[in-house]
Amino acid sequence: MTQQGVRWTADQVLALAPDDASRKAGSKLGAAGPWSEAGSCDEGTVWGLCKGSGSRPYQTVVDIADATGPAYKCSCPSRKFPCKHALGLLLLWTGGHGAVPPGRAPDWAEQWIAGRRRRTEEKRTAGAAGSASGAADPEAARRRAERRAERITAGATELEQRLADLLRGGLATAEQAGYGLWEETAARMVDAQAPGLAARVRELGAIPSSGPGWPVRLLEECALLHLLDQGWLRRERLPDGLAGTVRSRVGLPSAADGPPVRDRWLVLAQYDTADAKLTTRRIWLYGADSTRTALLLSYGAAGRAPELSLPVGLAVEAEVSAHSGGGQLRGTLGERFAPAAPTRIRPRGVTTAQAAARYGEALRDDPWLESVPVTLDQVVPVPDGDSWQLADADADSALPLAPAARARPGLWRLVALSGGAPVTVFGECGHRGFTPLTAWPEGDGEAVTLC
Repeated sequence: MTQQGVRWTADQVLALAPDDASRKAGSKLGAAGPWSEAGSCDEGTVWGLCKGSGSRPYQTVVDIADATGPAYKCSCPSRKFPCKHALGLLLLWTGGHGAVPPGRAPDWAEQWIAGRRRRTEEKRTAGAAGSASGAADPEAARRRAERRAERITAGATELEQRLADLLRGGLATAEQAGYGLWEETAARMVDAQAPGLAARVRELGAIPSSGPGWPVRLLEECALLHLLDQGWLRRERLPDGLAGTVRSRVGLPSAADGPPVRDRWLVLAQYDTADAKLTTRRIWLYGADSTRTALLLSYGAAGRAPELSLPVGLAVEAEVSAHSGGGQLRGTLGERFAPAAPTRIRPRGVTTAQAAARYGEALRDDPWLESVPVTLDQVVPVPDGDSWQLADADADSALPLAPAARARPGLWRLVALSGGAPVTVFGECGHRGFTPLTAWPEGDGEAVTLC
């Protein structure tokens, strides 16, 4: 929100919800009924009082202009960010009609906003100071890196032996051994400080008895894991870019050492994946001037949503620095120069055949790549037996949807948006098929989130 007249869409607000339950509950609070003393200001703040089950209403405030994305504060006991009240307040604000008039923030909202922005600035200053002090002892950093590399090498060597034992005994033994063997191996990789290897080992453990053809899938994944092991053990012989990719894949942090690129970054998609310990948020960006695609990663402890959140379909003028590694698209969001605002920017689209070729080319730089971000232009969702595919409107080619995408409600939103007419779809194209994440109708229609 850069000025009072700029409003997000309801879809952009609901894309911020941490889960479906919050999305549904927030939608119910998007009407004026439960709200009082709601207001907003040009500085990017929305506030209001929401009637709850108690005698005192919940104080809810949203800082849309926060440097890391929208920030939320609510006096309700929910641990979700944003909570249903914050979502409802933003939905009320998007509706206009005077429900959230311009005004001066009340003291309770103003105090939180001022404190929040002060702490953000202090963290940025402290981070810069910490980086400077850390760089003051490069010899100590080098010794730590060498010790960790030795542990990873020991872990990779042990993993190679376990893979050899599995193949020597036959893949049928994996089904008989159960998941315990894989979890034990994964724990050894964690001890070796190789979380990337540990994650791939856990994925192996889920394949036996997972359905028809599981031995083939297990052998394929074993081969990829063996390739990663060998890449680490022979990393000195690899080109710099591929060596950086191997380091990243085994779990070593990659530095955002690329030069910062200032651009108007369109927020293409945002979605979360979670396990028992961690929630990972993926945010795809597209630079209007640089035409670059970047992936932002943010993490939250189990049960808590990551802090970084950007509304899909809006554009953010900011700097993004790329991480090292061949074929890597990960970036780090740097300084933001303006809050997220509506835009007509759309990424350049390709045909389905070009999308498949792009994934094949990307595998040369990163053989472990699951998918690449792609925008398909002028495609139509059509049924294909028991599944679906996206077919080019003007060419004789198509991409099947990934199995996971077929079970999502977003598929039916895509079908309804198209209505048999061509649409533009952004998503991830990989060996399992295409996963649609965001779509635009023909013309100047708003982005529709599909994840």
